[in-house]
Amino acid sequence: MTRDETTTELATDICVVGAGPAGLTLALLLLKSGVAVTVVERSRAHQREFRGEILQPVAMALLDQLGVLAGARARGAHEHARFRLVERDRVLLDIDYRGLPAPHNHLLSIPQAHVLDELLLHCEKFEGFRYLEGTRVNGLLREQERIVGVTADGSAGHHTVRAHCVVAADGRFSKVRRLAGIEAGRSDVFDLDVLWFKLTLPEGASGEGPEPVRDVRVFRAEGSPVLVYESWPNRVQVGWTLPHGGYKAVAAEGLEHTKEQLARAVPPYADLIRSQITSPRDLSLLDVFSGRAERWAVDGLVLIGDAAHTHSPIGAQGINLAIQDAVVLHPLLVASLAAGDAGAGFLAAFERGRSADIEAVMRTQRIQSKAMLAHGAVVTWLRPKMAAVLQRTPLFGKVLRSIAYGNPAIRIAEEHFTDRD
Repeated sequence: MTRDETTTELATDICVVGAGPAGLTLALLLLKSGVAVTVVERSRAHQREFRGEILQPVAMALLDQLGVLAGARARGAHEHARFRLVERDRVLLDIDYRGLPAPHNHLLSIPQAHVLDELLLHCEKFEGFRYLEGTRVNGLLREQERIVGVTADGSAGHHTVRAHCVVAADGRFSKVRRLAGIEAGRSDVFDLDVLWFKLTLPEGASGEGPEPVRDVRVFRAEGSPVLVYESWPNRVQVGWTLPHGGYKAVAAEGLEHTKEQLARAVPPYADLIRSQITSPRDLSLLDVFSGRAERWAVDGLVLIGDAAHTHSPIGAQGINLAIQDAVVLHPLLVASLAAGDAGAGFLAAFERGRSADIEAVMRTQRIQSKAMLAHGAVVTWLRPKMAAVLQRTPLFGKVLRSIAYGNPAIRIAEEHFTDRD
């Protein structure tokens, strides 16, 4: 674009591209440390579809420490006490989070927009914060092969944002990663897709009076497994797992065939499925894959969250890993600014510090996928026996803590904060 009167030249310490959980958590941490931050977000007022809604205890604890969790919850959320694997009428696996230390001894289903709105509210309290919503990054500024900012277009015109460092927090299909020439490192180890949809519960269906005990469930029957949980205020989120590329054959049988398969797979919601799914547009097909970018840092740029590593929805780890990434990257960026060094060698410490944790999550997700979703006579026969043995061993508690907390050594570096409110 030719520079004209609509071009705005901006300067900041850190430019974060993407106002998701990773980007806004990082922004708030940096702002509290006296760092000027500009966030560039392509959507307006979170006008995009969010599916990841489950917070594990680790994410709740970190958001609570930042003073964000209470306000986000007040906007609306549901607690889930357990994760259950159900095969026909039998509960094979019952993971009860209430055995963990309070107050974060549960899963939390919370619309992602509630978390983002609260993070944004806290960021806006700082003079060093600038938010460019409805603005798409279309290029990277470079000086002698080093990235020194971004160019972006929005309804307010063309923007040039110069920064000490750019952080790509723009998701698994990261535009910034692509502009930097970094390969995504896609892997199809899960070999599945998820057909995702929402149902609306009748008024009072979740119980009246005291808060009902909810759980996250995976239903297994003769067909493909189905993930189900209630989301705020009165919705049910449903994810039907299918072999990768398998939906084409299912769809060819017609919508009524699809609905009947789903109704058989999740009997408690059969009537809602039959009445509320009226068009293929009510269903969304998600391409499930994992991936790890070939590198997470180049001179002047670092990748974070799904832009750096992408995960399956199994185990509800996406948002939690994104928030932990922000917590780990925060002190490194503060040190980078102090040293005047945003070179790849300096920033690569982030990847080195997170690699073992990310590999552990990917390994666990592969095991979970095989254990819960695999088909075949042998695995179907073994599954209940293995689940029963697991719940009677110390390994069960270790697995739960690993899923709930990840790396317990991750902490917010409050010593870098310049505000003490």
